[in-house]
Amino acid sequence: MASFRPSSLSSPMTMMLTLFLLLCTHSATAAVVESAGGHHLAASNGGCGFTRMFSFGDSITDAGNLATISPPNASFNMLPYGETFFGHPTGRFCDGRLIVDFLADGLGLPFLTPFLRGKTPEDFRQGVNFAVAGATALSQEFFKEMGLDLTLIPPFSLDVQLEWFKSVLNSLGSTDQERKEIMSKSLFLMGEVGGNDYNHPFFQNRSFTNEIKPLVPKVIAKIENAIKVLIDLGAKTIVVPGNFPIGCVPRYLTMFQSKSSPQDYDAFGCIKWLNDFSVYHNRALKRMLHQIRRDPTVTILYGDYYNTALEITHHPTVHGFKKETVLVACCGDGGPYNSNSLFGCGGPSTNLCTNPSTHISWDGLHLTEAAYKFVAHHMLHGPYAHQPSITPK
Repeated sequence: MASFRPSSLSSPMTMMLTLFLLLCTHSATAAVVESAGGHHLAASNGGCGFTRMFSFGDSITDAGNLATISPPNASFNMLPYGETFFGHPTGRFCDGRLIVDFLADGLGLPFLTPFLRGKTPEDFRQGVNFAVAGATALSQEFFKEMGLDLTLIPPFSLDVQLEWFKSVLNSLGSTDQERKEIMSKSLFLMGEVGGNDYNHPFFQNRSFTNEIKPLVPKVIAKIENAIKVLIDLGAKTIVVPGNFPIGCVPRYLTMFQSKSSPQDYDAFGCIKWLNDFSVYHNRALKRMLHQIRRDPTVTILYGDYYNTALEITHHPTVHGFKKETVLVACCGDGGPYNSNSLFGCGGPSTNLCTNPSTHISWDGLHLTEAAYKFVAHHMLHGPYAHQPSITPK
C-alpha cells in the first residue's frame, strides 16, 4: 500500500505465525516440517541456499519504486520518513526498515534493489523489489470501471509487477535452464497483496456490503494466478502474507470514529467488524493456498501478519511498546489517534513523537521500523525467537 495502506493485529504468542520451518538444502529446495515451538521461516545460516529474493506488493514492501517516479516534495520523499535507520528518506513508508529488509538481512542477502531504480541486470543479481506503494491486486482499469477516483491508484497492479519480473528473469538467464536454476534458488515474497484493493474504496466512502466485501474473491483469484505464474516459471519457495488487522489502524479508527458505537470496539480499542473483515480475507487466502495445485518440490508459506501485529497490540509493554500509544500514530496531524488525514505525516501540521520505537503505527497507515522488525523476526525465528536448527540434506 502507500500512504494509502493500513496495518493490523491479534492472538497468543504460541499461535502467532502459521509459517513452516524451512530446512535449507544444498540445492535450495525447501522441505516442510513442524518444530516443537510452532511454525516459522528459518533464517540463513552460512550455506542456506537462497541466492536471491524477489518481492511484490504495495507500500508495506515498497523500498523506493513509487518515490522514484514521484515529486521530490512528496511527503514520503522527505524527513521524518527514513529518520530512524537511514537518516534520510529512501522511499519507504516508514521511519526505517521494512519487513522485507529484515527478511533479506536474516537470509544473508542485501536490501533488494527497487525495480524502477535498477539500471542493468547486475543491479538485480541478488534480487529485486517490485512492490509499489498504493498498488493493488486488481487492475487500475477495474477500479476505473468501478467509478473510483484513480488519483491515488497507480497503474502498477500485481499483473504489471509480474511482467516486470519476467523481464528481469530474462535478463538474468539466457536459457530455460539458467532461468529455472534462478527460480529454484530464489525466495519469493508475495506482498502482502490486497490491502489497497479495499483501502481505495474504503477511503472513497464506497459501500462495504455491496462493493468492498465482494472484492475478496476477485483479489484472491489474482494472488492465486500470480502464484501459479511463478510456479510455472520454476519457483520453489513462495511466502504469501495475509493482511493486517485494519480495525487497529489509526487512520481507520479516525475515519469510523463518528460512525461507531461502544459495542463496535473490542477490549483493546480496535473496531471489531473491520478486524473481522481482515480475518475474512485471510481465511479466503489460506483456503486458496491450501488448495492450489503444485508438485511436492514447491513450498508455499503463509505469513500471518495479522496475528503477529495483534500480539504487540494486545501485549505492547512485553515487547517494548507503550500501552498508551498502541493505537496512536507516531507521525501525524492530531486527533485522538494522531491521524486526522490521509497524508498527515510530513505536512505543515505534522505532530511527531520523540521515540518511534515505542509506537506500533508510524504514520497512521504503516507500521514503525520497530513493529516491522517484530513481525520479520517471528517469520525468521518463530514465536519463541529461537534459532532453528538447519539440517542440510
